[in-house]
Amino acid sequence: MQYVLKIGGGLALLAMAGSASIAVESGPSIERVASVDEVTDAAPIALLVDMRSGQVLYSKEADRRFVPASITKVMSAFVAFEMIESGELDERQVFTFSKEAAKVWKRKGSTMFLTEGEQVPVYALLQGITSVSANDACVVLAEGAAGSLDAWADRMNKAAADLGMSNSHFNTPNGYMDDGKTFTTASDLSKLARALISRHPDKYARYFGKEGLNYKGIAQANHDPITGKVEGADGLKTGFTNEAGYGFLGSAERNGTRLIMVVAGVDRGRERGQAARDLIEWGFAAFDRKLLFSRGLKVADAEVQAGSARSVGLVAAEPIKLAVPKGTTPAVSIRISYEGPLRAPIRQGDKVASLVMDVDGMPQSRIALVAQDDVAEAGPLDRVWNGLAGWFS
Repeated sequence: MQYVLKIGGGLALLAMAGSASIAVESGPSIERVASVDEVTDAAPIALLVDMRSGQVLYSKEADRRFVPASITKVMSAFVAFEMIESGELDERQVFTFSKEAAKVWKRKGSTMFLTEGEQVPVYALLQGITSVSANDACVVLAEGAAGSLDAWADRMNKAAADLGMSNSHFNTPNGYMDDGKTFTTASDLSKLARALISRHPDKYARYFGKEGLNYKGIAQANHDPITGKVEGADGLKTGFTNEAGYGFLGSAERNGTRLIMVVAGVDRGRERGQAARDLIEWGFAAFDRKLLFSRGLKVADAEVQAGSARSVGLVAAEPIKLAVPKGTTPAVSIRISYEGPLRAPIRQGDKVASLVMDVDGMPQSRIALVAQDDVAEAGPLDRVWNGLAGWFS
């Protein structure tokens, strides 16, 4: 059964959340903020998301499937980061560019100029993947860490499923043309970027957002159109093939607000760069931000079935700030939605509900709420007590 709890209307809901006053963070004072449609005119697909809250600030064809080309490498980096975190992979491990792989991938497309039989540590492969989009480095990493390209693709698809990237499929580690077998959406890429940055902030800072790479005396520049050009920008990844056109998954952080953006299907590289820069600048300049719920604050309770408790608190995993168009007080509707009753056992931190935010004139946003506590399966006495409590409630 779908449970929907309305928790307030308009910005008055802040008082219901236990906030005595509304703290407003305003964007920079500017003479003119270009219309977002003007900003994204060259991009058939565009998305802008507040990373912490998950609020969608702008969306155009965000659920339309497209070929990501080298943006695929962000998933390869994410899988590697997860393996390093779990102890399956060590950044100091050394993998070899095999004879078989070299026949296919030596200097094919973007490259680190690896040679057959060359031994390369994982950290150097990751540098090549994230800074100069090295196809050969992706192949060496995939074969070395997973045993084969197919096994690596399986890991990529498992990670995508775990992140809820339901409209994505990965067939290669590097996104090289494969007749459309690799595909994704802007919405899915935003989920990937949010997970990568939030779960692995140190590795993200170490490997992404570099302006280039000098490896074996060969200096190459990163084609990222915002890093070094937009304040606070630090990644992530461009993509281009004739099959895909020009795309970009990017991020920037200012004053505690981090934005994730996607543009895709652009005809020209220069237009991609301009659209990316303009969209993220618009995202910082066009909104005021109001704190709704602090991290860990209980938003509501959800009913639990067959558990040691009859309900569980729903809390914000991250501070939730509501962005509203600058200088406006639009109509706001916020509600909680979950499939319930929730069934025990439930672990603290499990994503069990959504905070659904509707701001007049903006895309709807669904933000995950997590369980405040563990709820074990009900024992015999719990079942008796829950039955009596349900009878008299």
